[in-house]
Amino acid sequence: MIMPEKNEAKRKLNLTAAVEEGPYYKPGSPERKAIAGPGTYGIKMTLEGRVFDSQGQPVPGAWLDFWHADGHGNYDNEAYNLRGHQYADNEGRYRLETLIPGDYMMRSPHVHVKVRANKKSPVITTQLFFPGETKNETDPIFEKLTVIDVKDTIDGHKATFDFVVERH
Repeated sequence: MIMPEKNEAKRKLNLTAAVEEGPYYKPGSPERKAIAGPGTYGIKMTLEGRVFDSQGQPVPGAWLDFWHADGHGNYDNEAYNLRGHQYADNEGRYRLETLIPGDYMMRSPHVHVKVRANKKSPVITTQLFFPGETKNETDPIFEKLTVIDVKDTIDGHKATFDFVVERH
């Protein structure tokens, strides 16, 4: 979690690193927390975390829009499978039920995200990467600051990542 220590309350947190959007963004995704359609190939994963402002305060109602490839590295460009947006709860928490994306071409597995505090705030577009992937070393867009924490569970994988955004 990205929480400043009590004696560091005035310390400013760095904004989440921006990473190229890529060619597969599709506006108008449905609002939902579970984005993998029935029969979609991949290993089950839950991604959760919080959205904070640069002062370390939770951002209730922050907008998060997720999209990624299936386990074979294919994007759904016809519909909205593996695409969806949601709003953080009153404590800035989000929870996404999805699958681990596959790699493709020169790209390491990753999850695309757009996030903003509110409609007046700037949007941060980023990509979340998985630890230990061999293609992380050669992916031209890989960003070490957006590597998620992943743990194996009985129900699949649990990943965590906290975002820091500008609030206006």
